[in-house]
Amino acid sequence: MWWFQQGLSFLPSALVIWTAAAFIFSYIIAITLHHVDPALPYISDTGTLPPEKCLFGAMLNIAAVLCIATIYVRYKQVHALNPEENRIIRINKAGLVLGLLSCFGLSIVANFQKTDFFPVHICGAVLTFGMGSLYMLVQTILSYQMQPKIHGKQVFWIRLLLVIWCGVSAFSMLTSSSLLHSGNYGKDVDQKLHWNPEDKGYVLHMITTAAEWSLSFSFFGFFLTYIRDFQKISLQVEANLHGLTLYDTAPCPVNNERTRLLSRDL
Repeated sequence: MWWFQQGLSFLPSALVIWTAAAFIFSYIIAITLHHVDPALPYISDTGTLPPEKCLFGAMLNIAAVLCIATIYVRYKQVHALNPEENRIIRINKAGLVLGLLSCFGLSIVANFQKTDFFPVHICGAVLTFGMGSLYMLVQTILSYQMQPKIHGKQVFWIRLLLVIWCGVSAFSMLTSSSLLHSGNYGKDVDQKLHWNPEDKGYVLHMITTAAEWSLSFSFFGFFLTYIRDFQKISLQVEANLHGLTLYDTAPCPVNNERTRLLSRDL
């Protein structure tokens, strides 16, 4: 049995691979058509103009669904491993809410390009990166709470380093972006797709875009840490029938049916 066939480990793998592919394909198309500059454009800039924006939006919507599934499985796993730990249960629920908000923001980013709906696009980006960063922090706290009883200390330290990476990238992006938009660098900074080294604010722009890519990579790394955990879990769907037909009749006892959901039991 291959590693991705164990439990639900294919979920975080598929999430990272699919999302990375969305970035790479849209970047290649945008560069080929000279819609953006090759040197570190904003991620969303590579999905701003047609035809790449169609691919970018469709792939990120699927990525949002994969992310929802991954976050939900993680929530169920932590809950099952700590059924009587009220503190962990509360933190776990908070992580679920933060993760779902981040997925919702990702869908907004995918469907509202900055050149068309800039305020909405920014709201989606804040949800994606802001709530996503908090989700990573919550999961790291959970990893600390569950070690060494549930898993080793190594997992916690890896996730802590990824959270620090995420925090530094987010702080750098927020600071440089604020300076760029508050300075006297022109009115078209928000809509600008092509930058030259001679342009005012070029250095701040490059710092912002580099930090954005770095922040995304920290997300990728964090979800990859789920692979080993997800090898230890599978989910099932249970169908409860209340009658032998679909007519409005009195319910009669019928055997329940259990069906494996996307995975085989270990």
